[in-house]
Amino acid sequence: MSSSPVIIVTGASRGIGASIVEQLMAAPEQPRVVGVSRSSAGLEALEKKYPERFTYVTGDVAKDSTSDAIISRALEKFGRIDGVICNAGVLEPIAPVAKASLEDWKKLYDINFFAPVSLSSKAIPELRKTHGRIVFVSSDASTIFFNGWAAYGSSKAAINHYAGSIAAEEKDIFAIAIAPGIVDTNMQNNIRDNFGEGMSSDEHKFFHELHNTGKLLPPQIPAAVVANLSLRGSGDINGKYLSYDAETLASYQLQK
Repeated sequence: MSSSPVIIVTGASRGIGASIVEQLMAAPEQPRVVGVSRSSAGLEALEKKYPERFTYVTGDVAKDSTSDAIISRALEKFGRIDGVICNAGVLEPIAPVAKASLEDWKKLYDINFFAPVSLSSKAIPELRKTHGRIVFVSSDASTIFFNGWAAYGSSKAAINHYAGSIAAEEKDIFAIAIAPGIVDTNMQNNIRDNFGEGMSSDEHKFFHELHNTGKLLPPQIPAAVVANLSLRGSGDINGKYLSYDAETLASYQLQK
C-alpha cells in the first residue's frame, strides 16, 4: 500500500475546504484525502476528478458516529492517517448576548468545537503512529469582538486552547490553529445578506465594503497554508494560534 500521506478534511465540499483539497492534490507529497461534508455533490465531483486519491464520507460532523465513519473510511481505503484538518464550521447564531439562545449556542458548539474534539481524539492513536498533524481552522473572531458573534468567537477561542492542549499532551503529534482571514466564501454571503440584524450597522457595513472593494481573500491563499501545515508543520509553531499571513508561516504560504 502507498506510503504517501493521508489527510482528512472536514467541510470539504465547498469554500475553504474544497480549496484545501485542491491544494493537497497539487502538493508534491501526492497525499490521499478523505473529504467530509453534509452534502455529497461537491464531494462526488472531487472523487470523479481524483478517483485514485480522494474518497469521502457524507455525514453530520456533529454526530460522534460520523467521526467513527471517517476514521474507518481512511483506514479501510488508504491504511493510515497522517493528518486531520478540522475546517467545518458555522457562524449562526448571530445575536447579542442579552438575547442568547442556549439551544442555538449548543448547536454551534456541537459543530465548531465538539465535532473537532470527537474527530481529533479518535484520530490520535493513528496519528501517534505516523507522527501526524492536526490543523484547526480558527478565526480572527477568536480574539476580536464583533457585536452578535459571541457564540462563534468563543467557540474558535476554545479551539485555539484545544490545539495547544493536544500539542502539550501528545509529543509525537503536531497541532495548530489557523485564522484564515476574511475569505470570499458562502459565509461572507450570509454575513452580508442574512445576518445584519444581529450585528452593529458599522460592522455590517465593514463586511459589505470588503466585498465591494474586492478585498476579500481568495480561498486558495489560506487553504495553501492549512494544507501545507497538515503535510509538514513542525517546529516552535506547534500548539500556537496564528493568522495565515504570520511571518513565521512564510514557508507554508502560497508561493507566487
